[in-house]
Amino acid sequence: MKNSTLQHILKEHHSSAYIWARQCCSFDEDMAKDVLQLVYLKILEGKAVYHEKSSLKTWLFSVIKFTAAEFKRKEQVTIGLDDLIEYAQTAEEEQQGFHEAMIMLLPKRQQEVLLLVFYHSLTLEKAAVVMGISIGSVRTHYDRGKKNLRELIIKNNRHENA
Repeated sequence: MKNSTLQHILKEHHSSAYIWARQCCSFDEDMAKDVLQLVYLKILEGKAVYHEKSSLKTWLFSVIKFTAAEFKRKEQVTIGLDDLIEYAQTAEEEQQGFHEAMIMLLPKRQQEVLLLVFYHSLTLEKAAVVMGISIGSVRTHYDRGKKNLRELIIKNNRHENA
């Protein structure tokens, strides 16, 4: 694929790619920007090649996911429980921040599948490709994630009304 075509495709998907990168980076905007820059470099330098086995968006999201994981391993970034609790309390002020905090309380696989399906409008099949796991596993994480998220929201509402 030509560089000009790649650049056009990257510009077209930049907004959703940035949101996905941010979600893959535990909502750390600076890290997401760094990861996205690395992804674009990988693609433009030919280190990540689109083989047309899936949609372009699915392929791009896969590259972002694996680049973010590499970046986190190299940086050894972790979120402590105290940080997560503090973030969850602060996030209640803003609706989107609240939802992000609730999602962050879910297990990693459940987070990923819910973000891909609800925020990025991917099908479960495409989410399976991005996550690199079977469709059956994605369905399981999707169902459990919805159930756990519902319980977290209900629990939070009871706490607020008490």
